[in-house]
Amino acid sequence: MAKRPYLVEVDWLSSQIADADNSHIVVIDTRFSLGEPDLGSNQYTAGHIPGAYYLDLNQDLSSPVQAHGGRHPFPDWQQFIAKLNQMGIYSAPPHGPTQIVIYDDSRFAFAARLWWMLRYLGHEQVAILDGGMRAWETAGLPLSVGVPEVEQGDFQARFQPDWTVDIGAVRQRKDNPGVVVIDSRSPERFRGEIEPIDPVAGSIPGAINAFWQQITTETGHLKSVDVLSSHWANLDPTDEIIVYCGSGVTACVNLFALVASGHPMHKLYPGGWSDWCSYLI
Repeated sequence: MAKRPYLVEVDWLSSQIADADNSHIVVIDTRFSLGEPDLGSNQYTAGHIPGAYYLDLNQDLSSPVQAHGGRHPFPDWQQFIAKLNQMGIYSAPPHGPTQIVIYDDSRFAFAARLWWMLRYLGHEQVAILDGGMRAWETAGLPLSVGVPEVEQGDFQARFQPDWTVDIGAVRQRKDNPGVVVIDSRSPERFRGEIEPIDPVAGSIPGAINAFWQQITTETGHLKSVDVLSSHWANLDPTDEIIVYCGSGVTACVNLFALVASGHPMHKLYPGGWSDWCSYLI
């Protein structure tokens, strides 16, 4: 299916959509803008990959913000699973496992969040569209304004609880030998020179910086395995690696890139800097 793990090209996806006998693929649009929360849903309404469903970062992939826990806490998992079922997603034969393809137009920023969530729930058949919506449109492929019908799937979650850590675990383990904490935000935010979103600037003491946008090209395509391997060359896969960002969204891009370059799934600190700094106020 894909040349690299969990990644598909537009020509492959186009051929799958064109195959009328293919009932085991679900496409999900995750376009979103942190600065303009309605933009993604408006873009979806204006035109999307044929047959794609839409999931919104704020409404579907997160739950309401609390005093602590970060700006994008995970959703109520049972409600989220109900949404997956309404897309006709199955976990096992005879109707599954359903192949899921996710796309955005933000260099995997939101697609990777959903990719990680589905993997966390135990669904392996999930990939991101390389280049996203831009690649689809550049290839001259058709768009649709139709909204797919509600289906009935049978998604069976198999949670991976050891894939996440909370603030207590980060505080306790971050300075231990063999533990590496990666901050996925821009270098300026990591250094505390600017902070456009959260009330406090800075980063977790001892963390290193690996900006999430470094793993894709400017056109939103994943860099080669050789480039990614070089990018992560200073990391020992046997170390305990904890990845965070502002609120557990773009950290998933780095986790995706690590897996795509041969690393195991490392740990996510979902609350990120927005959770960490909430205890500094």
